[in-house]
Amino acid sequence: MKKGILIGFLMFATFGAFAQKFAYVDTEYILKNLPEYKSSLNQLNVLSQQFQKESDANFAAIDKMYKAYQADQVLLTDDMRKRRENDIIEKEKAAKEYQRQKFGPEGELFQTRSKLLKPIQDKVTSVISDLAKTKFLDFIFDKSSESTMMIYSSSNYDLSNDVIIRLGYKPSTSVK
Repeated sequence: MKKGILIGFLMFATFGAFAQKFAYVDTEYILKNLPEYKSSLNQLNVLSQQFQKESDANFAAIDKMYKAYQADQVLLTDDMRKRRENDIIEKEKAAKEYQRQKFGPEGELFQTRSKLLKPIQDKVTSVISDLAKTKFLDFIFDKSSESTMMIYSSSNYDLSNDVIIRLGYKPSTSVK
C-alpha cells in the first residue's frame, strides 16, 4: 500500500514538473524584422553622427587653440598666458559638457532613443505576453540576450510574496 501511494505521489510530482510549458523568442531577430525599428535606428544613427561631428569640431577648435598657445607662449606675458590658459580650460569644459548633454545617460541621444524604441519594444513584449497566454505557456525566455532573460512568466509561479511572508514580513499590494 505504501509503495502504491509513493508511486502515485511520484507520478503526480513528475506530471506537475512536466506541466510547465517553456518557449523562447529571439527579440533581436524580431526587432530587425520590424520596419519601424529599422527606421528608428536610422534616425538615431543620423542624430548620433550629427552630435559626434559637432563634438569633434569642438575638440578640434580646442586643439587649435592649444597649439597656437604653445607657439605663442614664449612671447606672452604672465597675464596673457593665464588668460589664454583659462580660455582653453573653459572651452574644454564646455566641450565636455556638450558631450555629457548629448551622449550621457541623461543626454539627448539616450532620451531620443527611449522615445523612439520603447513603444516598439513595449508592443513586442505585449504581443509575446498575449501569445504566451493563448498558447498556455508558463515562461518565455529571450534567446538573444547575453544572459538568457525571462521576458514572460505566469504569475502562478511567482513566489515573491511567499518568501516575504516566510521572512516574517507582510507583502505590500502596491509593488506588484
